[in-house]
Amino acid sequence: MDEERQVIEARGVWKIFGERAEEVLRAVRQNSLHKAEVLERFGAVVAVRNIDFAVERGEIFCIMGLSGSGKSTLVRHINRLIQPTHGQILVNGQDMGALSAEELRALRASRIGMVFQNMALLPHRTVRDNIAFALELRNTDPFTRHQLANGLLETVGLAGYGDAIPSELSGGMQQRVGLARALAADPDILLMDEPFSALDPLIRRGLQDEFLALSRTMDKTTVFITHDLDEAMRMGSRIGIMRDGEMVQIGTPEDIILHPKDSYVADFVQGLSRLKLVFAHRIMERPETYNKAHGNLTDVDTWPQAHPKADLNSLVSLIVGQQCPIAIRDDGKLAGIVTKDALLKGIQGQS
Repeated sequence: MDEERQVIEARGVWKIFGERAEEVLRAVRQNSLHKAEVLERFGAVVAVRNIDFAVERGEIFCIMGLSGSGKSTLVRHINRLIQPTHGQILVNGQDMGALSAEELRALRASRIGMVFQNMALLPHRTVRDNIAFALELRNTDPFTRHQLANGLLETVGLAGYGDAIPSELSGGMQQRVGLARALAADPDILLMDEPFSALDPLIRRGLQDEFLALSRTMDKTTVFITHDLDEAMRMGSRIGIMRDGEMVQIGTPEDIILHPKDSYVADFVQGLSRLKLVFAHRIMERPETYNKAHGNLTDVDTWPQAHPKADLNSLVSLIVGQQCPIAIRDDGKLAGIVTKDALLKGIQGQS
């Protein structure tokens, strides 16, 4: 990972809820106590356990885990809604734990936006005023904040709803208002804690699509919390999988589905389709290897052509009805060959 591009970094972060947290931390480190043992012996909860990760600029980093895994507790350390028992959170190289109360408020107001599952919109204010609320707190003049709010209404697909009140909107529309409110201060970082989990599947997928499109155009660095692996695989540039307060594995969706670190992760991914998560570069043979085995690259220019980042789904479409392999080209140069056998093995998980 490029250190110059790192926006968020967690270094050995622990969070223990309960009395004598420092004593509990020493006991856990010395005796390698598990979460259940800590609860039984000390009546304390190890919510986050020695976590390290970094998030690059413009990345969507998904933290995925079941209820009680510590994912929501962890994300609240980033803007210091929760103070770690031990360890550091750095934002743009700045130690969050070293900030004064005034510095912290300024950072939250201008650099970090947060979107919760429960939007907590102000019920008696209009949608426009809800979006502009953060700007109002910064004493932005009414004309400017209303202009910015109207622009964000367009951005999130709610043009014409500025004068409505939240109760007049559907759940999905309220989520869009919450996202627009988080974007109003133009933060560098978005923290999203299961923002779509309470929505119906079709609305949820639509909002996922909209957020991915927004992310590409606005270049926000996002930490996205979810308990749904399908959502994590769809949304994340990389994914961190948590269990009992620990980060079990961090990797791209492709890395995790192809190389699960342990049986816990393997159980999660075994039911996932690989068709849109595994790419040509993972299953292709080098041209020299293919030529040595088959000795036939003379007509390669007539074969179906694809990029190394083409997914299995698109490769299947290319190879249907063909007797020849697929030529994988990068910047016009032959990078590899995908045969039907390699494609079938990739789909089966043997790549």
